[in-house]
Amino acid sequence: MLLVVGLGNPGARHVANRHNIGFMAVEAIARRHDIAPWRRRFHGVAVEGAIGAERVLLLLPGTFMNESGRAVGEAANFYKLAPGEIVVFHDEVDLPPSKLRVKTGGGVAGHNGLRSITAHVGNDYRRVRIGIGKPEVKELVPHHVLGDFAKSDRAWVAALCEIVADNAELLAKGQDSSFQNKVHLAMQAKGFGEPGEPLPSAD
Repeated sequence: MLLVVGLGNPGARHVANRHNIGFMAVEAIARRHDIAPWRRRFHGVAVEGAIGAERVLLLLPGTFMNESGRAVGEAANFYKLAPGEIVVFHDEVDLPPSKLRVKTGGGVAGHNGLRSITAHVGNDYRRVRIGIGKPEVKELVPHHVLGDFAKSDRAWVAALCEIVADNAELLAKGQDSSFQNKVHLAMQAKGFGEPGEPLPSAD
């Protein structure tokens, strides 16, 4: 079993927030792979299904971002999962908008959702970091992440979520570098990114 977590805040007022792109990506995976219906479980909503030959539990914590670890920890304990069997999709201010990187472990870089998860399950889970950019003034970061995506962002957000869903089987198989590169090339093909931009290396 692989636990695939999307980070975000529950409620209608947060649906289009930059901070909720983790929710958006995991919801796209559920749609693409016909994984339904969502049910209230583990302090959020969850659904079991398959991505290719891999069994997965998709989870959207309902605890608000700062307490995400409560939901992730409960689900991980229930299924007796090791940190390496957990994949977390989250927003990343230190990456440019539309860029995606996959890494295992590392710091939390001020992300309260990651800090909470690390406190509950340890640090060695896999992270899919989705770039949302950041303002030049550090004090504006909270307003930035809790603000809605601009109208000009919507095309890349939709494209990235669909491309992530298309290639999720690679992630489920543990082929993180291949997944990252496929997403990178597909985004370039759709006009997001510079032609000839080098393939990213997995962190």
